[in-house]
Amino acid sequence: MVERRGKKKKQKIWYSLIAPSMFGKKKIGETPADDPEKVLGRTVEVSLQELTGDFAKAHLKVILKVVDIKGLEAHTVFIGHSTTTDYVKRMARRHKSKIDGVFDVTTKDGKRIRVKPSAYTAKRIQTSQKRAIRAVMKQVIETMAQNNTLEDFVKFMLDGEIGKQTYKLAKPIYPVKRVEVHKSELLEVPKVEVKKEEEEIEEIEKEMEEEAEEEVAEEEEIKEAEETKEEEEMKEEEVEKTEEEKSE
Repeated sequence: MVERRGKKKKQKIWYSLIAPSMFGKKKIGETPADDPEKVLGRTVEVSLQELTGDFAKAHLKVILKVVDIKGLEAHTVFIGHSTTTDYVKRMARRHKSKIDGVFDVTTKDGKRIRVKPSAYTAKRIQTSQKRAIRAVMKQVIETMAQNNTLEDFVKFMLDGEIGKQTYKLAKPIYPVKRVEVHKSELLEVPKVEVKKEEEEIEEIEKEMEEEAEEEVAEEEEIKEAEETKEEEEMKEEEVEKTEEEKSE
């Protein structure tokens, strides 16, 4: 019997997740992997409060993606953000009208980002007023994107600067109580080289085939050794028999 050799598992290592420069390259957690390549492409969600220490930003969730590994550090980039569901519901209950918008803009450094803002009013307003306020939101977001890099634009968006400017410009149309950018999404996410699932499966199958071939080779070696031993024993018996016949 040949003892089957189990596939040795690689020991997992913990990699530190590092926030982008716009958040001070702060360590935001750790992630385990037995291969640094498997860390690439992972996404992580972290509260803006954890990144800035501002409790007023606890309702904002920043989405980051690992795009580079340096030693035991996994460096991330910003790919979007969202607002907690309970915060959105709470905002909608407090106000009578909600004006939503979805705008795709390009920043000064050529990054394309989709922004989803909402404006809230204390009373119900007319459709024409909603349309005018939506146009103001679009104007503010497009202007801010054109005049700022992605990093600065994201900072302004998360700090509420877009809401402040919209509030001022929309006041002549109808006083809005609150303006929030509830969601953003980077439209061109940085690409990373990550092994496809098919490639990983092929590698596993290849390793299994190699192990099977090794086992067959070992079995053949053992079989040959046993046959050789049997032949030697038979020869020894013949020699002994011949010597006995001669002595008689």
